[in-house]
Amino acid sequence: MKLGFVGLGAMGEAMATCLLRAGHELTVYNRTAAKADALVAAGAKRARTPAEATAGNELVFTMLFDDAAVQHASFGPDGIAEALGPDAVHVGCATVSLNQARRLRDGHAERGQHYASATVLGRPPAARAGQLFVVLAAADALRARILPALDAFGQKSFVVGDDPVQANLVKLCLNFMIFATIEQMAEVFTLGEKGGIAPATMFEVMSNSFYTAPVHRNYGKLMVEKAYDPPGGPMEIGLKDNGLFLEAGEDFRVPLPTASLLRDRFLQSYAAGEEGLDFVAIFERVRADAGLR
Repeated sequence: MKLGFVGLGAMGEAMATCLLRAGHELTVYNRTAAKADALVAAGAKRARTPAEATAGNELVFTMLFDDAAVQHASFGPDGIAEALGPDAVHVGCATVSLNQARRLRDGHAERGQHYASATVLGRPPAARAGQLFVVLAAADALRARILPALDAFGQKSFVVGDDPVQANLVKLCLNFMIFATIEQMAEVFTLGEKGGIAPATMFEVMSNSFYTAPVHRNYGKLMVEKAYDPPGGPMEIGLKDNGLFLEAGEDFRVPLPTASLLRDRFLQSYAAGEEGLDFVAIFERVRADAGLR
């Protein structure tokens, strides 16, 4: 397939690498051009603008940091909308607010263009290995065109609806579950530590009994090893994504008390000067609250 990819951060670069490795013809764009160098050396074409990364391609993927970056790349000067063909699809993979997801859906629809959302679950190593889980929401007529490309970086794709916004809602919900599980484990590890049970011992018992999900095994391991730096999931992403989940709760009038607690936990980490660490480092704030150092 002829594909475009806009946004080559840690996740985007890994996903684009998988698409190239799968044999797709790929054009890439990143605001910091040097981040495309490795992909260009491997055979991708370099674009100077998002529009150039879009022109003539069947699908163009976006994997950008926040609402503002996605909006600018999509509808700003030399943006995707300027070059998206009538049969092409913009496939948004970024974690954005529900309002931004609606802006993308409606903005393309007003221009007679196609838009789909394919959010992903997993960290950069999983992306590079092609082992992400993908949550797709797209009109039925578009799915068969998108799913083969998703197979390059995803081990499994879930179709959750016709409205692209639905994939963003699922992503926000599942990210919250990661944060909530980290908080649960942090409290359990801290209580055990104060009772003379090392976090590593508690982790060994839990991860080899009833608590064997990847979220327990993977994030628990990071916590026990205090593998906070360099961050695989930066603290700013935790604070941002948890905030988007709270916004969604307000949108649908759903109280989310645990998310409110997590917001404060992330802010505690910022106040402690830990904003540059992985978001699993909220464990240290739980320990500090219990008098541990």
